[in-house]
Amino acid sequence: MNAAVLLIISIAILVVGYIFYGRWLAKKWGVDPSKETPAHTMEDGVDYVPAKAPVLMGHHFSSIAGAGPINGPIQAAVFGWVPVALWVLIGGIFFGGVHDFGSLFASVRNKGKSIGTVIEDSIGLKAKRLFIIFAYLTLLLVVAAFASIVANTFKATFLENGAIDYAASAANASTAMISIFFIVLAILFGFFVYRRNAPLGVSTIIGVALIAVAMYIGLNWHPIYLSYETWMIICGVYVLVASVTPVWILLQPRDYLSSFLLYGMMILAVVGIIGCHPSIDAMPAFTGFTDTLAPTGTSLGYLFPALFVTIACGAISGFHSLVGSGTTAKQLNNERDARPIAYGGMLIESALAIISLCAVAYIWKDYSSGTTVVPTAVFAGGLSAMLGQLFGAGAQTVTYSLLILAVSAFCLTSLDTATRLARYMFQEFWVKPGEDIKTLTGARKVLINPYVATLITVVLGVALGMTGYSKIWALFGAANQLLAALGLLAVAAWLGKIGRYNKMFYFPFGFMLIVTLTSLVFTIKAQIGLISAGTDTTWAIIRAVIAVLLIILAIDLVIEGIKTLKKQAQAKAAN
Repeated sequence: MNAAVLLIISIAILVVGYIFYGRWLAKKWGVDPSKETPAHTMEDGVDYVPAKAPVLMGHHFSSIAGAGPINGPIQAAVFGWVPVALWVLIGGIFFGGVHDFGSLFASVRNKGKSIGTVIEDSIGLKAKRLFIIFAYLTLLLVVAAFASIVANTFKATFLENGAIDYAASAANASTAMISIFFIVLAILFGFFVYRRNAPLGVSTIIGVALIAVAMYIGLNWHPIYLSYETWMIICGVYVLVASVTPVWILLQPRDYLSSFLLYGMMILAVVGIIGCHPSIDAMPAFTGFTDTLAPTGTSLGYLFPALFVTIACGAISGFHSLVGSGTTAKQLNNERDARPIAYGGMLIESALAIISLCAVAYIWKDYSSGTTVVPTAVFAGGLSAMLGQLFGAGAQTVTYSLLILAVSAFCLTSLDTATRLARYMFQEFWVKPGEDIKTLTGARKVLINPYVATLITVVLGVALGMTGYSKIWALFGAANQLLAALGLLAVAAWLGKIGRYNKMFYFPFGFMLIVTLTSLVFTIKAQIGLISAGTDTTWAIIRAVIAVLLIILAIDLVIEGIKTLKKQAQAKAAN
């Protein structure tokens, strides 16, 4: 198989899915461009702020992308390119796209509140509280992980005598400097566009040009060399401020501008793949139902459920429902924008996942032998090697750095968004149905304060990032996909309540539920084995307990949801 052929066919399938299936979904659900969105009816200048469709697309895509559609397909490539490509395409169109589009639309019709509130409205208060606890804990893990990733990308390398190794630290220092310039640039962009009404088109051209200038300066001037711990604290302070700042100041403009890094990265990738059009035959089409390659030293196990848990963002990811129903729903200018932003954004991620698959296929020998296994290095290495073959060694060096920078920028974006989403979840937990937050008193009044909720979230997230998040990170994949299953259930129940067709959710929900429960059972079995062997006993017990709690939570919520769907079906039959 030729990589260019695989990419072109995949993009064509995704476009057809967007046009026909996406349009059918919008019709079935009753998307109404004439209906005012919460961004207008509840505009507050902080969280509820109407955004132009391209700007909101930039925010949404930057927030959901991160490193997910790069890491997942590369790690799952041990099963061969055919299962990876099939799951990305089928999952993106019929699972992830439905999940993301439905979550955003349901939130918009529920005053821009989270999926937790949608669950409360359609299933009940108990289900809402269980979901919010689960989602909040998952987001804390995301905050910890992405803060750690960013800090590792920025940190300086120290010699044994404590001195800074400037040569080894230069690349990280450049990334840190460019990121700082980028934040300042985003604030200026937001000020001129939203407060001085500067034309978006002209501002975008200038902004993108200044990004290039910032990159040039950062690559040649990077005087800041700090330790991992210092950068973790700085990241904590940054997200503490960024997640309570009005969205027009930083979140909207930064995410919009950063999306051009990803668009540029994808364009470079397409040029490299089509221009180089390499064969991917070095990579097996299918390696079997068990991961026997294990290039990282640890096997993923059985294809089912590993493939469907490992490839999340490229096919379906529960984190997307939190973004869509958290920040994006509060900024949607018109319901007609929901399909291109949510459904379209998901399919662009699927395209990026296919690009990642082509990248690992190009350097398959290095990957399968364990020589190059870090996903970002595989991604940047494979694509820059293709571009180097087309344009020379100089192009390979520059594009490698740019690709690493782009991935780092999206991790920072996801960190900010995850913190803001966790704050929303924390605040919503303390509010009872129909209660006006202005009437709250005592401890609940303090806890729903945005600054208090954010401070608690940041302190917990950064502390976890500095200690043991990596010990439980292996559970994130299953937790994230369980979140996706519950998101599908929530939207299905809500659509049923308002009398809209919801059967397109049944199979994706059932499949993802079986995937995650199977994965959690395997995890529990593995932890019992570690405990019996006396290996890493404390953390093995913690992981086993968390996995058991996730299964109990899932079953409890699913029972409540199925009862609701059954009642809806009976009421419909009676009518």
